[in-house]
Amino acid sequence: MKISSSTSILLTEPGTKHQRASHWVAKGDEAEHLLHNGDDINMTAAITKEPITRPSIDSNILQLLHKDHQKVAELFFQYTNLESDKDKQECVAEIIKELTIHAQVEEEIVYPAVRDDVEDSEDMMDEADTEHHMVKLLMAELAEMKPSDDHFDSKVTVLCELVKHHVQEEEKEMFEEIRDSNADLKELAVEVLARKAELMEALPTARKAPIKTSSRGRGRKSK
Repeated sequence: MKISSSTSILLTEPGTKHQRASHWVAKGDEAEHLLHNGDDINMTAAITKEPITRPSIDSNILQLLHKDHQKVAELFFQYTNLESDKDKQECVAEIIKELTIHAQVEEEIVYPAVRDDVEDSEDMMDEADTEHHMVKLLMAELAEMKPSDDHFDSKVTVLCELVKHHVQEEEKEMFEEIRDSNADLKELAVEVLARKAELMEALPTARKAPIKTSSRGRGRKSK
């Protein structure tokens, strides 16, 4: 069973800034708001371990999370076009890495901020924690499998659908709530970029850590 690119991805015109755009990330006015005037967030520092710079004046945590969502959507799209087991294994390893780091910074920094700054957000964030846990369980299974194993492709398909659902709810509900709150969206972006760099540095150890999923009781760094 393979992921259907026709149902999981929408393609934009070739040569545009984002050639492939998932239908499960924000579009239209929402996307324009998230990617204000097309400004990019400096992700290079977090990925290459170079010194981290503060996001530009137009960058905030919603833009940063949105770009993470787009990156994972692109990886799932790439998987649909792969044939060799080696390429599939490498793509899934990259998906797991990106989702693991993304989930951890959300649980440590973003979700506690939402719980603190958004009134009556407990149910919404508990659901987000639970969705993260389900994604992590499936990723743990895939990390121990080979593409030639039974159900490997189907597990990638289910993982894609779980992530798609989570992103849709997060960008539709949580983004709106945090945007209307008193949270400092630019400062959150700075914190997330710094933490992502730390996690990249410690990634081999982090991959061996047990699965934990909760944004409750995680103290954010004092300013």
